[in-house]
Amino acid sequence: MTLNPGVLLNNRYRIVSILGQGGMGAVYRAQDENLDIPVAVKENLFLSEEYTRQFQREASILASLKHINLPRVGDYFVVPNQGQYLIMDYIEGEDLRQRIERINVLPPQDVILIGIEMCNALDYMHNRKPSVVHRDIKPGNIKITPESDVYLVDFGLAKIMQGTQVTITGARAMTPGYSPPEQYGTARTDARSDIYSLGATLYAALTGVIPEDGLARATGKAQLTPLRQIQQKVDRRLAAVIEKCLAIEPEDRFQTAAELKRALIEAGNLPEVTQQRPLVSPPPPDFDEDRALSEKASPENLYISPKKSKKNPTLRRVWVYGFIALLAVLAGSAYYLKLPIPVSTGLFTQQLIAPASTETSQPQLAQTVTPAPITTDPTKTGIIETTPTNTARATTTSVLVEATPVVVLNTPTVPQPTPLGGPPGEIAFVSKRTGTMQVWVMKSDGTQQRQLTNLPQGACQPNWSLDGKKLAIISPCYKKDLVYTDSRIYILNADGSDPQLLPVSQEGDFDPAWSPDGKRLAFSSIRTGVPHIFVFNFEDNSLSELSDTRYSDIQPAWSPGGKQLAIARKNLYYHIWIISDLGQTQFQFSSSGNVNDLWPVWSYDNQFIMYGRSKESPFLPWLLRLDYEDRGTGMEERIPSLGSTDFGPIAEADLSPDQRWFVYEGWPDGNNHDIYIKLFDDEAAPIRLTTDPALDFSPVWKPPVLGN
Repeated sequence: MTLNPGVLLNNRYRIVSILGQGGMGAVYRAQDENLDIPVAVKENLFLSEEYTRQFQREASILASLKHINLPRVGDYFVVPNQGQYLIMDYIEGEDLRQRIERINVLPPQDVILIGIEMCNALDYMHNRKPSVVHRDIKPGNIKITPESDVYLVDFGLAKIMQGTQVTITGARAMTPGYSPPEQYGTARTDARSDIYSLGATLYAALTGVIPEDGLARATGKAQLTPLRQIQQKVDRRLAAVIEKCLAIEPEDRFQTAAELKRALIEAGNLPEVTQQRPLVSPPPPDFDEDRALSEKASPENLYISPKKSKKNPTLRRVWVYGFIALLAVLAGSAYYLKLPIPVSTGLFTQQLIAPASTETSQPQLAQTVTPAPITTDPTKTGIIETTPTNTARATTTSVLVEATPVVVLNTPTVPQPTPLGGPPGEIAFVSKRTGTMQVWVMKSDGTQQRQLTNLPQGACQPNWSLDGKKLAIISPCYKKDLVYTDSRIYILNADGSDPQLLPVSQEGDFDPAWSPDGKRLAFSSIRTGVPHIFVFNFEDNSLSELSDTRYSDIQPAWSPGGKQLAIARKNLYYHIWIISDLGQTQFQFSSSGNVNDLWPVWSYDNQFIMYGRSKESPFLPWLLRLDYEDRGTGMEERIPSLGSTDFGPIAEADLSPDQRWFVYEGWPDGNNHDIYIKLFDDEAAPIRLTTDPALDFSPVWKPPVLGN
């Protein structure tokens, strides 16, 4: 249970604030009332034998270390039936990840000085008897104080080298981009593993880009982008030093921290550094540490996701993969997205969402149902019922929706088939018309509406496989939401039969999204304490985490080539980001601002991404499209364009396979939420497909079934 500010822990440490929170516990700022000094309290609430032993090992390692660049341990204790607690120096200032996010690229002089300070710490650790290997060096674990001191923190994955012991793996023993190949289990980790991670950290600080993942490079799936191709002004000697640290084979790297330190001094022409301590630039005077740290999500493993430079050849390489989308047009998968309802909570905005994505539960095949009107649905009154995410108190807030002109409801001309495959076809959606959230399907003209699932706890977030033969859903689903804390992911046939739980699914999995080749399923999960993106591989039943950041990442949508995903990332507000399918390339796609961008959908030809945007209140989202080539420029096209007919809110839009139409949830009268379709490049009025007074949302277009 999270400790609230004001709690007195162990009759000595008064909790002041939460600095970060993850799946195993939290890190707090506290006041030592005996000594009247600030301290950091690290907590472990996961009291299994393995995690308890790992936490005790971290306490023992830190207690044995006394160095100017390392925090000191002041206390360790266990509160019975509650958790373990480690009391450490409270290090003020910003971490290197925050600095990279703040200024994007650090001056080479500062990067060299930070590297030298870290080498001093590593040299001390590696030469102890027995030697200590950190194994988790990354920007988030390097702190820079207002006095320009530099500290290496977080020893949760450290190990003591004794004889010929093999690597002891922690709860999360690697961070993509920063961990060397051997840390994935290919070989024994040692001091040279820390050399690799420090080199990756300095690479990110110099370029604002996380280097390609070590395991991907070792297996031939990626190549390291030369540092000077990203930042040409970096000195050749410095680039060579850092790239040597990142060698795949440990014997090709610097063999000791002292050797790396000498190389950095020579590259920076800093012989005087051996006579006096270098001074790294301190954080700015107005740096708000409490606010910055309070946004941290997982104290165990946090790393940056900086914007990628447009001049980066690696980014161009990844982008080129998208052009194979033409091969997948006939097998395009329907990417689904969600509905947020923002509610002002003061300085920040708490997003309370009614999702429309791909979610399932223990589905059962249901017969065609004649829907019965539900008089208790809040949308009938012109009020949207919203509930908070798992991070907010479970209260209900009602937000009045401003009415807009009603769309013409005449039965329209049904879209015709095209050579690329398209309407008429089928659309899956979620409806509450039987009293619980269930997945339904209908023809693209609104006919033949039938219930697909009939689950006592509800089902939602449907997402089709690329061949149209499978459907991923989540359950339980009691309401529209942004984060589903209790849901699991299920796979079922297109007719709703044979539901199977995803092999790795656990509570808190949602947002399922099929890869274009049907071999992987991306999804959001809170299994690490904060919503992050995971990918399950059906071929080998493996699971990988793509977005290991301090941010909340949700709503993955695959690029047509399957090499990238668009996601919604929250940093005060949600914006659309792009990450590679291995997680190492990450950059912001949509423009910044005090608005929320959600529900990304990639066009089948890879030319653009469309997504919804909303202000805080009233919640009346509109649709945007942005060409991939214009990423980061803010050249977003509004649909419909400003000055043209306003058709009301557009939420959770999805493209038809021929890209001529999009389907969405709308409530133009400010009252009833229904499913609409509209021609993409036409000012004609939308076509209303559902008219039931109950809540209908989360439409996704079924791809054409291959071979039919």
